[in-house]
Amino acid sequence: MGQDDDTGVSRHLRLMARIVDGILVALLALMIALAAFQILMRNLFHWGFVSGEPLLRLLVLWVGMLGAIVASRTDKHISIDVLTRLLPSKAKAAVRVIIDLFVSVVCVLLAYHAGRLVASDYEAGTLAFANVPAWMVELILPFAFGVIALRYIFLCVAAVNRFIAYTRRA
Repeated sequence: MGQDDDTGVSRHLRLMARIVDGILVALLALMIALAAFQILMRNLFHWGFVSGEPLLRLLVLWVGMLGAIVASRTDKHISIDVLTRLLPSKAKAAVRVIIDLFVSVVCVLLAYHAGRLVASDYEAGTLAFANVPAWMVELILPFAFGVIALRYIFLCVAAVNRFIAYTRRA
């Protein structure tokens, strides 16, 4: 990769990564502050923020999904790769194609069905808590699974290219 790569797509990807990281940090800080506020208010004044518990559950969902995006971006997600460590490079590339394709398909299906859930709750007018529509809260699901699916589609294409390169060498 040359300097030209650094000016285009990779710069935008780094910017998007910083934005996701920033949102993740802000939501985590909000979670901690809200939980601490709830604990203090209940213990000191026997009073609490009525929508605090549902909001904390919502924040856990958002932090979890944004964390999944970050984990997939940095390859820090859970994986079992004992078998692939023992394989030769060509076989590793082939296994990587299969794994990345499988993950892509699963994430596309999850994004699709999460989108259906969002649409269903939008049509039904379901509320998550207080006057917050459930569909707004659930938007993170198709978004996160879609982003992860895109990443694994790109990884799959790169793995196919590596496999082709290993095949040509043999």
